[in-house]
Amino acid sequence: MNKSDQRNPKEASAKIGWDREQMAQMAARDIPDGSYVNLGIGIPEKVARYVPEGREVIYHTENGLLGMGPAPGEGEVDAELINAGKKPVSAIAGAAYFHHADSFAMIRGKHIDICVLGAMQVSAKGDLANWSTGAVDAIPAVGGAMDLVAGVKTIFVITQHTTKHGEAKLLEHCSYPLTGQGVVSRIYTDLAVIEVTKRGLQLVELAPGVDFDYVQQRTGCELLRP
Repeated sequence: MNKSDQRNPKEASAKIGWDREQMAQMAARDIPDGSYVNLGIGIPEKVARYVPEGREVIYHTENGLLGMGPAPGEGEVDAELINAGKKPVSAIAGAAYFHHADSFAMIRGKHIDICVLGAMQVSAKGDLANWSTGAVDAIPAVGGAMDLVAGVKTIFVITQHTTKHGEAKLLEHCSYPLTGQGVVSRIYTDLAVIEVTKRGLQLVELAPGVDFDYVQQRTGCELLRP
């Protein structure tokens, strides 16, 4: 038995690919300088931590803040300063506060450049399902997603490549109720960065230690090679 066969079981089963922080960092890297950006709940919230040096990104939250900063440090929390997910946030210099209705007017008026959302499923055509499984006992969680996918110019999705049960989340067709049709531009998973094109899902970048076949086996539709 060689040394590679004597690895600690935990090391042998160590998860490959990007972690959630790295997924958020990859998405932040692709947001152009000067963009107005809305962040969804969950992993997308982490994107605010990773504005590349020398770049300015103005983050918007639909409960009424333009100029949202990252989560505050210990002892710096302002109970009245929260995002749409009711989590504490900070505000950058020059931030603006406004009514909830005005915030949605910005979204519906197409004044937000990019929105980063989570997903339950994404189809090969860029359809997004992120609010309900459609099950009888499911608890719907629409939030502002319906408005965001209809009014924001570009939609990025951050999601684990598969469910916790190993089922594909990138599919030929979504089986869950749709949030929007053909709305997703780019997908960031723990395994790859994928562009939605007219020809299908185009692999752009692989996570370290991952190859094309590994990703394809965990995807419910055909991927186009880079």
